[in-house]
Amino acid sequence: MSRQTPKNGASELQAINRRRDVRRKTIPALAQAGPVSVWMILFVTIPMLFIIYVSFMSRGVFGDVVYEFSLESYQTLLDSTYFKVIVKSLQVALFTTVACLLLGYPFAYYIARKPPEVASKLIMLIMIPFWTNSLMRLNSWLLLFQTSGPVNTFLQWAGLVEQPITFIYTDGLVMLGLVTNMLPFAVLPLYSTIEKLQTSLLEASSDLGANPRQTFFRITLPLTFPGIFSAVILVFIPSLGIYTVSDILGGGKVLYIGNIIKNQFGSIRNWPLGAALSVLLLVITGLLIFIYTRFAKIEDMEVV
Repeated sequence: MSRQTPKNGASELQAINRRRDVRRKTIPALAQAGPVSVWMILFVTIPMLFIIYVSFMSRGVFGDVVYEFSLESYQTLLDSTYFKVIVKSLQVALFTTVACLLLGYPFAYYIARKPPEVASKLIMLIMIPFWTNSLMRLNSWLLLFQTSGPVNTFLQWAGLVEQPITFIYTDGLVMLGLVTNMLPFAVLPLYSTIEKLQTSLLEASSDLGANPRQTFFRITLPLTFPGIFSAVILVFIPSLGIYTVSDILGGGKVLYIGNIIKNQFGSIRNWPLGAALSVLLLVITGLLIFIYTRFAKIEDMEVV
């Protein structure tokens, strides 16, 4: 019989302890991640996979889905009519994103430089639109900019125009509504990043002879890039797919991707085409997230 040496016995005991530690760490982790995983699988992954699956099917005569493989929906996206709408939607979403960044960055910088008690109140003011009904806010724009509304009345009273200007049901009013709706989504991540900036870095730049403009472009702006990209994602993606703003302020005359998806799943009953457009939005979203994770490194997320 072979006798077990003390060294071998100690090694086995260490291995048993390691396995026991792994079980102790793994079981609580699975218990915590389990509900989240179930939620993601049931309410995110499965619906998304089904949408992708339907996008490769074809439309029946009566608006039903014929479960036969077809690329007809994706070929339809290349049609000039739909292609123009897609390009227009991308342009409007890009304009909304740039406008929110240009307006939101000064807002966020101003708030971040205030004392904490003042900053919290200003952030609360930024959040007020989230606490009000969006339909009420959008319809208020229609009342303000209608032909006999306060804006046209003031312009005529001031002698700036002779005839009322048609604001409602135009791309301009839709973009105004998008900017006002999406501005908080740009301010919040920008504020979170700017707040973490250490004033010692800005003071050191000033001590080395840099003027405020050089300090901003060489210190502040690079260090706040993660917040800028977060704001881009939070504004661009919803602006591309939202349809309530263009439905109300555009009056059905201004069409974007979101409106077409709603119509395809609704009155037109072409679910494969609506699914194909939804997949297009998923691809754009995934591409933006990939770029973010590829170029915004973890260490860049923290201001040191």
